Amino acid sequence: VVGTVQEEDCDGMCWQYIYNVDGIKPEFVISTEPTDGGIYRGHRGRMEIRVDVHGTSCHGSAPERGDNAIYKMADIIADVRSLNNNGCDESTDIKGLVKMLDPKYNPEHYEDARFLGRGTCTVSQIFYTSPSRCAVADSCAISIDRRMTAGETYKSCLEEVENLPSVKKYGDDVKVSMYMYDRPSWTGEVYETEAYFPTWINKESAPHVKALVDAHKALFGDERIGCEKSMDKRAGRPLCDKWTFSTNCVSIQGRYGIPCVGFGPGAESQAHAPNEVTYKQDLPTCAALYVAALNLYDPSQADGNATTYRAELTDNDIK
Repeated sequence: VVGTVQEEDCDGMCWQYIYNVDGIKPEFVISTEPTDGGIYRGHRGRMEIRVDVHGTSCHGSAPERGDNAIYKMADIIADVRSLNNNGCDESTDIKGLVKMLDPKYNPEHYEDARFLGRGTCTVSQIFYTSPSRCAVADSCAISIDRRMTAGETYKSCLEEVENLPSVKKYGDDVKVSMYMYDRPSWTGEVYETEAYFPTWINKESAPHVKALVDAHKALFGDERIGCEKSMDKRAGRPLCDKWTFSTNCVSIQGRYGIPCVGFGPGAESQAHAPNEVTYKQDLPTCAALYVAALNLYDPSQADGNATTYRAELTDNDIK
């Protein structure tokens, strides 16, 4: 059992340390993140992108003497929104991220992308510098939360932003980059890594996934179960499914290929919600399934080919 730190800040960074420094390399991992009563075999990846725009400050009484970085960023933000919202057949310079569900744009991985769901992007933070409230802003920056489906890599996502019409319009005044994470842990340890969290999917037939499915069917049947109050969101979804959000599995399997599967108490919709709730009955349900699954797991069926899709890995040395 591993209780990890800093997962909310930098998914899987703790497992990079466990794998590379502590040298712990398990045969497979069960993640206990909330799964809405389902058994989860994958999820989208994500990355954190920063866009910096430079301008020239001047007195606010004569703004034409300066170059307002916030106005430039406004154009870029509109294009980022279009990248998320547009379709892929529109007659526009910006094809929407939904394009990765289409075999025309993602011939090798569109089926995996349809299982995971389309990628998304949203502006999550905005920053600026200005000498005062009566001056033109000389810089502006935004953070973009980018969720990545099968077929997308950190390089392709950076290039998409770099190729937005507004980014190209402002040329050298715009810089697109990936965040690096270097916050110290509670012990003071710093483990620097890029803010890139790879996509992963397992085969439903993989032995570690099959062990949980067989255990669930033997204990509880082949339908999702859970607290009556939460079943309105769970009902109708396949037992073997995927997460909407991201977990530490981005490193465990996404980077290192250690097979992962998820089954945990609680509902995804409750994560980060005000007055978050975990249903008490989910706790013994999960505990029982973990024990049964480990007893049903057949290591002789593990052939090193559990993974359906893993995103391109990094060299962990991005600057």
